[in-house]
Amino acid sequence: MKLVVVLGSRNTAGQTARAAEALAKGFAAAGGEVEKIILPALDIQRCRQCNDDGWGSCRSHGDCAIDDDMPKVVASIASADAAAFATPVYFSDLSESMRALLDRLRRTCMHDSGRAKVAGTPAVGVCVAGGGGGGAPECTASLTSVLDRCGFDCVDMIPVRRQNLDMKAAILAATGKRLAASLGGEGIA
Repeated sequence: MKLVVVLGSRNTAGQTARAAEALAKGFAAAGGEVEKIILPALDIQRCRQCNDDGWGSCRSHGDCAIDDDMPKVVASIASADAAAFATPVYFSDLSESMRALLDRLRRTCMHDSGRAKVAGTPAVGVCVAGGGGGGAPECTASLTSVLDRCGFDCVDMIPVRRQNLDMKAAILAATGKRLAASLGGEGIA
């Protein structure tokens, strides 16, 4: 069983990466394989609203006309048993790299062929706020809305603040184990 962790932060040693790593370690401890995708290291462009009506091949065919790394990310998610989306919180919302990916994915999922690539895939969201940490709950609501619209099965959304990251790391590891167990892994120790 495989989990794809999509990380919306370029800091691979930062708070969001630490939270994602806790989830991944829990999943791996239960016998799962983990693939990590670091969005800011990829070429993920923002939606161009191709046609005058604001749509394009996303609406008519379930794919995106932009030639970048998005299809590889979607293919990785489609080939996995579960997905996790870990984002730093900026202005009570998703990081720009996560927003760019999910805005386009949401559009392709408006068509049945686009939606079929991810529909029903169990998904976990992790939103990590620095500073005062107050924006994490709003960010989880935004992430839930987009993932639901795409057809993912949102099994958990975990808001994290820099002040409670150490405590939440244990929760994230347990969530990873539980997710693997639900997919047929070794279960929870």
